[in-house]
Amino acid sequence: MDFTPNIPSVDLADFLSGKPERKKAFVEKLGHAYEEIGFVAVKNHGLSDELSARLYQQVHNFFELPTEVKDQYEIEGLAGQRGYTSFGKEHAKGRNTGDLKEFWHFGQYVEDDDPIKEEYPPNVEVKELPEFNKVGKEAYQTLENAGRNMLRAIALYLGLEETYFDSRIHNGNSILRPIHYPPITDEPKDAVRAAEHEDINLITLLMGASAEGLEVLNKKGDYVPVTALPEQIIVNVGDMLQRLTNNKLRSTTHRVVNPPREKWGQSRYSIPFFLHPRSEMSLNCLEECIDQEHPKQYADITAGEYLNERLAEIGLKK
Repeated sequence: MDFTPNIPSVDLADFLSGKPERKKAFVEKLGHAYEEIGFVAVKNHGLSDELSARLYQQVHNFFELPTEVKDQYEIEGLAGQRGYTSFGKEHAKGRNTGDLKEFWHFGQYVEDDDPIKEEYPPNVEVKELPEFNKVGKEAYQTLENAGRNMLRAIALYLGLEETYFDSRIHNGNSILRPIHYPPITDEPKDAVRAAEHEDINLITLLMGASAEGLEVLNKKGDYVPVTALPEQIIVNVGDMLQRLTNNKLRSTTHRVVNPPREKWGQSRYSIPFFLHPRSEMSLNCLEECIDQEHPKQYADITAGEYLNERLAEIGLKK
């Protein structure tokens, strides 16, 4: 069995095979999965086990640093966009209790003469760990490429040009977020590792986490556990894509639950890649997704305006 039983599994090699039938079958399977549950497990995504292991090692090394060292990398005024965010700062929309996690943000590397570079703060270099930023950048660009291919398949499913998203995500405001959920030392009351939420962005690519805990809300209203098996990443729809497609594709509620008490002493690490477009991208509902049965559900807005709204709701931006 090569898939997590609660969500469909797809093979990106089918899409990239150059064989029209395999490509078409991939697009159909992916589109149906995103209409039904909003999550898929993906293999042949381009992120090697070796790179994944190197990144997890570097991330582990960073979160093991003394608190006073990590705190130097929490930069005032950046709304958590780059560098370190300390424990309990972020909460889910509609909740006030901080999630039981600390995290780091790698952001976009603008390597051409695109003026968008002025919009982004530079990435924060960790001087104690010479490999940390190098490995982070390699993983960021690998996952960004996988995400570009996933969005090409989504574009075809929606009846758009295959490259519809390419220019809109070129040097987009994407974030690679290594997360550390420390051991739980006291009864957490109503705090959980990550409360129920939907992602803000177009799609999220999640490398296999170091422990179970991720659960997805299915159409019956039940939370079902999701674990990426070796060689898979989980890729889910975010709110920007749901909005763009007028609810055709589903941004599904998910959470990270606290482990059973006997596992409270274990840390959990997780590394999602939040694929964002450029801030000027229009998120106005696509004409292709509006008809008499599906009237337009959302007001017009740009990706940048929408992101700012949401960062304020989760406590990262005033």
